[in-house]
Amino acid sequence: MKNNFTFVLLLSIILMGCVSTKSTIKNIDNNAPIPILIKENTFVITEYSKDKKYGYDKDYPINVFYRNASNETINQERFLNALAGPNGEKLNYKKLESCCPFPTKNNTVGAAFLDLYEITWQGQEKPILLYFNIYEKGALLVPVGLTFKK
Repeated sequence: MKNNFTFVLLLSIILMGCVSTKSTIKNIDNNAPIPILIKENTFVITEYSKDKKYGYDKDYPINVFYRNASNETINQERFLNALAGPNGEKLNYKKLESCCPFPTKNNTVGAAFLDLYEITWQGQEKPILLYFNIYEKGALLVPVGLTFKK
């Protein structure tokens, strides 16, 4: 128990030293509706993003807010399960890393990381990378270059 406390305390100090006091994330919307969940562990997403930065830029991550950290990837998976490639291709995805620390009031240590995912599909020339934020809310939109899963 003491080792866990020491680790959390040390991590908090490190994070606070690496994180500016002002977030650079531009698309946080605390009034965004809670997404509807359908079977197959999938969100209902009804709109396309017009912003080419949405998801592709660390300052415009896909904000899939998830309060319970016991499964930190569930909302990313729910989001990605709703999408397809540009011609309806089945997506494959994997989490590459956590990166890009930022300040947040939605984490007990006052700071958090974005998650970076690699997205691929059959016939694709180059994988795409999408940034996800599980600590903040925002409108869930289909990123430019992807489509709804049918």
